[in-house]
Amino acid sequence: MKILNFDSIFTVIEPAVTKCLALFIMNMKMQKLLLNGWGVDYIKYDNCYHDGTRNRERYIAMGHALQKIKRPIHFSLCEWGQEDPAKWAGAYGHSWRTTGDINDTFASVTWIADLNNRWGRYAGPGRWNDPDMLEVGNGGMTIDEHRSHFSIWSLMKAPLLIGCDLRSVSNRTLRILGNKEVIEVNQDSLGVQGRKLRSKDGLEVWAGPLSDNRVVVVLWNRSELRALITAAWRDFGLSPNTPAIVRDLWKHKYVSMNKRDRLTASVAPHACKMYVLTPLQS
Repeated sequence: MKILNFDSIFTVIEPAVTKCLALFIMNMKMQKLLLNGWGVDYIKYDNCYHDGTRNRERYIAMGHALQKIKRPIHFSLCEWGQEDPAKWAGAYGHSWRTTGDINDTFASVTWIADLNNRWGRYAGPGRWNDPDMLEVGNGGMTIDEHRSHFSIWSLMKAPLLIGCDLRSVSNRTLRILGNKEVIEVNQDSLGVQGRKLRSKDGLEVWAGPLSDNRVVVVLWNRSELRALITAAWRDFGLSPNTPAIVRDLWKHKYVSMNKRDRLTASVAPHACKMYVLTPLQS
């Protein structure tokens, strides 16, 4: 999901109250007045206080109503993943929550990352899995945990919705949220959601393809002890003999200009290492 003009973005969050739904579906004149006239760019349709109608029916109805408006509006479906929206929501909206609400704990981040990982094959340009907003900067996790959170959400091509108060966050938090190299992974034109490839004893390898035959790799330590984590070229479809340029996205420097076969790093508890590999001709 890409926002082109921050000066003009206007977001509406709608609960699933019957009267709100009726307003958008039944009164098309009012709908155009509100959404066109106000210049709404993004609408999140939440699942609170609904009338018992099946989620899918309500969200499809809203999607059809919004499709009748001429100006482009990003439609975010927030039915908490209850009816597997990844399987059907792409025809009616642009992103959909795959899980319940996140909270500012490392346990919540890992739980939601695993749930969202299941639906990767359904995501792509214009249709994104949404594992909920970022908790970076809210104070409940360490800096390492926040970096891991931001890295995994970016690798999964999740909408990067800032959930903290930007008026009071630290410079360290701003450096996480403003890491252009990590954001570029999230916004990569190929639009393929990265996924978990291996996990053992809390030591995980996540990876995904990027444009220009590149690969993003995250070595994530979910355990309580510092550990070595290794990603083998075969994990993401490269020949062991293929040389690659390796760039560390958090240190903003090249680790190797001619790496082959595998990549190993020492990773602190709850931290991660994030790299982009650019394969070279053998």
